[in-house]
Amino acid sequence: MAPVFPLRPGAKGAVVTRRYRFDCVECSEDHRAFAELLGDAYSKRVRPLCLCRDPGVEMYIADVGGQLVVKRMPLTGGRHDPACPSYELPYDLSGLGPLLGSAIKLDGADGLASLKLDFALTKRAATARAATASLGAKSVKIKGKKLSLRALLHFLWHESGLTEWTANWSGRRHWWQVYHHLVDAAGHMTVRGEALSECLLIPEPFKTEDKLAIEERRSYKLRRLFQPSAGSGRLMILVGEVKDFGGARNGRQIVIRHMPGFRLHLEEETWKNVQRRFEPELKLWQSGETSHLMMIATIASGDAGILTVNEIALMSVSEQWLPIESAYERQLVERLARLRTKSVKGLRFDLSRGQPFANATLPEMKPQPVALYIVPPSADEAFEEGLKEMLVARPDLSAWIWRVADGEMPSLPLQIQG
Repeated sequence: MAPVFPLRPGAKGAVVTRRYRFDCVECSEDHRAFAELLGDAYSKRVRPLCLCRDPGVEMYIADVGGQLVVKRMPLTGGRHDPACPSYELPYDLSGLGPLLGSAIKLDGADGLASLKLDFALTKRAATARAATASLGAKSVKIKGKKLSLRALLHFLWHESGLTEWTANWSGRRHWWQVYHHLVDAAGHMTVRGEALSECLLIPEPFKTEDKLAIEERRSYKLRRLFQPSAGSGRLMILVGEVKDFGGARNGRQIVIRHMPGFRLHLEEETWKNVQRRFEPELKLWQSGETSHLMMIATIASGDAGILTVNEIALMSVSEQWLPIESAYERQLVERLARLRTKSVKGLRFDLSRGQPFANATLPEMKPQPVALYIVPPSADEAFEEGLKEMLVARPDLSAWIWRVADGEMPSLPLQIQG
């Protein structure tokens, strides 16, 4: 039997404090020995077990900006007990469900998520898709076999835990946290056997006093773009917050926050397509003083060494960095952000706008978790039928529905103590 470190007498965590097993030692997270056990396990690459279930659910330890944090392995939220903070509601409530097992596969041995991408990471002069190839359609037909740029950004957000929120975190989520969680999540994903982090650039939080060191690290990361690859040019993936689409003689220059002096060139025709395809995201960003506009793009180095956008997707996020795709979602997210009960923002991934999904969930509600659905004014019969099928398939969940055409947002469900 494993040695057990009990709860400290009088610890307020005696009700909800989590317990872990490190090799053969059990300890609660509020015990005075926990920090030492955590550091030792991190240095020895030991994966702790969350003891919310027997015999335990494997976790991993991440260094998030110098702080050691126990995090769930990719796509394992459903294995935890519903009362555990690491528990996740079924993935079929969002656009993630259809991608599992095809576009996203979990390697049980390594605990890594293997991804299949629906966009290239090399560019051949004669065969490369035009930069507008992923921008022409207003909706994406879901095939469940490969991840689009948007779906990859959504998956990074999901695995980073950036879809979760409680009012207790107000004022505590900034780019510093977003950056470290995204980098950590990317470290547990692979593409064609290579770590995703090798071809992914996320701007680190900028500090004037560290300017030269930051630029050196960025230049080292970008070296991939200038390495020859059997007659094709290499591409990289950039995820960052858009500061501005600045004017240029032809097209636009994209200015990225935390990357002063760095510019990405966007061809004029591509910019026009971006304005059409991502009109909702751009309007949400422009109409909200506290919102952010996230960009994911594949970038290439031109003949003159100018960095250009090959393909691009945009995502609007709230002040709390929660993804929003409409004014209705923004209103819902703003309401949820005031709750001390944890909420989880749903993501569309590659579902079209004509398909329903749970816009958010309240996993800790009693007596049942609650899935929240928004029916937009444009919803047709197919949307309503799809929503009905989702509700019938999940009798274990309560449903909250806002039919926008019927008027104001209904009151959010109240917590009922069991």
